[in-house]
Amino acid sequence: MPKDTAVEEFAGLVRALKARDGRSYEALGRRLCVSASTLHRYCSGATVPEEFAVVDRLALLCGTDEEERRALEAAWTEADRARRRAASPAPTPVPAVSAAPEPNPEPSAPEPSPGPGPAPGPTAPDPSAAEPSAPDPSAPEAPRARPRRGAPAPLLVAAAVALVVLALAAALLGHPTRSASAPAPASSAPGRTEAPLPFTWSIGSQLWEGGCGHTYLVDRAPHAVAPPPVAADSGTWAGTHGAVHGGEALVRITVQGRSPSDAVVLHALHVRVVERAAPLPWNAYRMDNGCGGAVTPRHFAVDLDRPRPLARPVDGLDASGAEVRKIPAVSFPYKVTSSDPEELLVSARAAGCDCRWYLELEWSAGGRTGTVRITDGGKPFRTSGARGRPTYVHDSAEGRWIADPDSGQTG
Repeated sequence: MPKDTAVEEFAGLVRALKARDGRSYEALGRRLCVSASTLHRYCSGATVPEEFAVVDRLALLCGTDEEERRALEAAWTEADRARRRAASPAPTPVPAVSAAPEPNPEPSAPEPSPGPGPAPGPTAPDPSAAEPSAPDPSAPEAPRARPRRGAPAPLLVAAAVALVVLALAAALLGHPTRSASAPAPASSAPGRTEAPLPFTWSIGSQLWEGGCGHTYLVDRAPHAVAPPPVAADSGTWAGTHGAVHGGEALVRITVQGRSPSDAVVLHALHVRVVERAAPLPWNAYRMDNGCGGAVTPRHFAVDLDRPRPLARPVDGLDASGAEVRKIPAVSFPYKVTSSDPEELLVSARAAGCDCRWYLELEWSAGGRTGTVRITDGGKPFRTSGARGRPTYVHDSAEGRWIADPDSGQTG
């Protein structure tokens, strides 16, 4: 299938950046935390990164200026649109269903206007007042002579007293009404806005181990599941199938300061589990489709099955060269600037729960402190145990999902 022009143009820019850097695919991939084969697919135009963050890191490593970076981001945006158009299935037309017209409400009968009130009864004459003269029958009745239909004055006074008593009782009982002596809460000044964060952050929540291996739980039979995508298209595939991470979820957090000189200090990363349920009873589908150099960067391991999960720093491994090299773990705190970003990789595992969770990142800079909530587009991340579930792998020769021989299934 011919590649889109936007994808070709973006791939050319990535190739130019790699040539400028001069490193091999393995060495440069280690700096970008992607496998050599994944980086090669970016350069050849076989696939487009799902996020601009990895391309932005490549631009920083190669020393691009702001104008080059904007051009690179614009090219990636166009290529990403082309990738999404190619990956999205054609929508099935749905017959329009016309809504039943609402019945016209029956006109309600007009309310009868109240009749004149009862005439006031006779009152005792005031001895000090002069005897009134007989009214002229031909003169019109004055408005003030009409009988009043309001409540008598004694009733109004009684109602006002009752309201005062109720207000005093509410105040004594701790009712949350504001008393006359309590100051009103101060309102923010017009036009005043909260200061922006001194750093930017982005996430990748559909990552595969080594760029080539992952397990998804899908509530579909094998014949209704599409073939595994390349890692860059995993987000679209997972969203189309309603897939949930099975056993492990990898989340990459890229943090970059806004200033080249004023560093932002990252103090801690906390894990918050907001919901636990039994593991999903769905089929498990493995995404293994061949790997390049095996690079496992240092990361933070999280055991979601624990009552209070912690993000624990773990060593990484680099097996892309002739010898396996350990990448030592580094604990908090970290410092980031605009020219020295930091990448945090979280590996959240679950075996006995269907867990929904998010992260909190503590920071300080220039006398300010704060906490940023890290979520999956405003929703919690989700990881479910996959142990004991029917597991399938894709047979590319036959073009169908088959039972994983290692899982002990047949068929």
